Formats: sequence, C-alpha cells, structure tokens
Amino acid sequence: MSTMREDALTIIDESIKSVLPEAAVVKALEKKKFTGNIVVVAIGKAAWNMAQATKATLGDKVSKGVVVTKYHHSKGPIEGFEIIEAGHPIPDENSIKGADKALALVENLTEKDHVIFLISGGGSALFEKPMEGVSLEDIMDMTNQLLACGADIVEINAIRKHLSAVKGGRFASHCGKASIYAIVLSDVVGDRLDAIASGPAYADSSTSEEALSIIEKYKLQVAEELKEILKIETPKKVDNCETVITGSVTALCEAAARNAKKLGYQPVIISSTLDCEAKEAGKFMASIAREIKNGNGSRSFLKPPCAVIAGGETIVRLTGKGKGGRNQEMALAAALGIEGMEDIVLFSIGSDGTDGPTDAAGGMVDGKTSERMRSVNILPEVYLDNNDSYNALKASGDLIITGATGTNVNDIVVLLCR
Repeated sequence: MSTMREDALTIIDESIKSVLPEAAVVKALEKKKFTGNIVVVAIGKAAWNMAQATKATLGDKVSKGVVVTKYHHSKGPIEGFEIIEAGHPIPDENSIKGADKALALVENLTEKDHVIFLISGGGSALFEKPMEGVSLEDIMDMTNQLLACGADIVEINAIRKHLSAVKGGRFASHCGKASIYAIVLSDVVGDRLDAIASGPAYADSSTSEEALSIIEKYKLQVAEELKEILKIETPKKVDNCETVITGSVTALCEAAARNAKKLGYQPVIISSTLDCEAKEAGKFMASIAREIKNGNGSRSFLKPPCAVIAGGETIVRLTGKGKGGRNQEMALAAALGIEGMEDIVLFSIGSDGTDGPTDAAGGMVDGKTSERMRSVNILPEVYLDNNDSYNALKASGDLIITGATGTNVNDIVVLLCR
C-alpha cells in the first residue's frame, strides 16, 4: 500500500499532466481555418509549450513568431520564432523588449493576415510596454506596492492595464485590421478574459475611476503625473479578436478528484474560486481535517478515506521579511492546525511549478511537520508571522519542487484523510 505522501505526489503529477496546454492548443487550432499570412505571439509561463504545439500543428503556414516567457521556462529554439525570457512577477527590461518584438511583428498587417495570440498566466508581468510618460521603474514600483499590500489579481491588473500600452485591449488595437485568434490558458478565478494576462486583446471592463479608487483604498504612493495617465481610458470594444479558453483551475480540480478516487479517496471539490488570504485558507483546511478526524464528518459526506480539494488564487499580506509564496504560506498555516494528527496530508501548489519568488511549487505537510521544524529550532508560528514559509518548510523537508511544468492554471490545495 502506498503512503499518503506517495499518493499526494501521484495526484500532483497526474493532475498537472491533464492540464498541459499542448493537446488543448492543437484542438483549438483544428477548429479554425486560416488563409493568408499567419504570425504567432505567445506570452506567459506556458508560452513556449503553446508556441511549440502551434508550430508543430501549422508548420510552414506560420511565417514568424515571438515567444515571451519567464526566465528558465524556454525549452530551446522553435524554428522561425524569437524567444525572449523576462521578469515575473515584476516586469523588467526584457518584458519591454518582448513586447516591442511582438509589436514589430504585427505592425503593417492587413485584413488578410492572422495573429495567433497564445496567452497564459504571467503575461501581465512578462509582456509590457509602458504608456508614454510612464517608466518601467514606475510599473515595477506599482507592482511591488500592490503585491505587498495584499491587493487581489483583478485589482493589480486594473492598475497595470491603465499604465500599459499593450494591456486592456490595447495590443489588439496595434494589430490593426488583422484578425486575432486568441487561445487562452486561464489562471484567473472565474476565467475573466479581461483579467487573464491583463487582457491585451479583450475589451477592458475596469475603468480609470476604479484604478484610482484602488490607489486610494490601499493608500499607495503614486506621483500626480501617473494619476493623470491612469485617467486615460482603456478600450471598451475590441472587434478583431476571437477567443477560446483551453484550460482552467476547474479542470485541474476535476483531474485531482479523478486521480484521488483512483487511489481510494472519496473526492469532494469544495471550491474552484478560493481567493482569501493564504494563512486563512490554511487554517480553514486544517479545521476541515479536524472535523473529519473527530468523527464529525459522519454528519456529512466527509468520511475517511477522503480528499478535500480546492482551487483558486489566495493572497499573501506581507508583514515580515521572509521568503515564500502563497502556497507555502497556506501549507505552513495548515501544518500548525493539524499538528499531532495522524493519517492527514495536505499539499498546496502552483500549477506552473513556481510559488512566489522561489524555486518551490508549494508545500506538503502532515501532523508531524511542526514537530520536525521545532526539532531543528524552527518555530513555525514565528516563521509564519515573518512570511518565511520557504525556510520553515525547507527545514522540515516539506517543500515541493517540480521545476517549470509548462502550464499555469492557478493553484490547488488537496487535503487527504485516511
């Protein structure tokens, strides 16, 4: 009989395989008839995989392409494509270089031409061209402030769209009369097309008024000149783009449920729209574990062996100066809540294989995680308060390191009970 940790690793591996974008991209391309010149722009953490699948499917029909992805996410050259790796979650000079290459590729296209636009999570940082009067440093500073204050992804993107010349439908404007076929791998709760990668080819539902209210809500430090630029409205109509969504966190949760069931756990998906603070989500999952193990699950369908599954994107409110990411923080908070319990394993991971500015995808904890930390003089409560989940989980041997997976459809947390 496999251990619960082995079961957890199997669920992680098989579930991520089910949401890899290649097959979905091929399926989306087979639905579409292309005539005339085709260029490809791929942005995001899964950009290389999506571009490779497109080139393999369409071959010489693709004249040129640009891939803009995160550092270390390229897997080699693709014939006819220029590949740029850039900064995430904070944009850098290469983010602008990649956007400039894409804009050069789509300029002077005609109504007979096609732009295949491959979009995946991370595109907001990786694909950037500041508005006139805005510097890269301005965008970096705003992104840092928004991440630190606990703003959610929709709020962050509302600001970034209004400071960018390629977000919020503005990239579609640069494509002129060419038709855009956008294939989207969603990493946004609810699959909002204007929020995924900040909606470069989709009409923007956020307004200048909302962007300014977010600044006021979080008391952000913003120069008056930038506030004036934020008042310039983004496109509210885009009529040259057709969009298909090929994957989402809902599919990831469903895959986890299927794989858990194969391993003998009765699966329950409690949410695919988790969007609270990571610490609170970890405490909540731990409370479910206690409910089940105390026998209170007899009042419901939660009886061991079971798998409780949730997906979405939590936030971290930075109060300390440690190292970590939202999945690691959730796992550490859960570890405190299940301390001393047997036959419980919980993991939380980012489907892209990276959690925050670390090399870990997330963390996997059990009833003895906190004990292992304390045995090496790591106080989990202190490390949690300092947002230092990475070093706490590293000390207990509970980091999950997968490397770049090639997909990006939000995060998933699974609680296994026997």
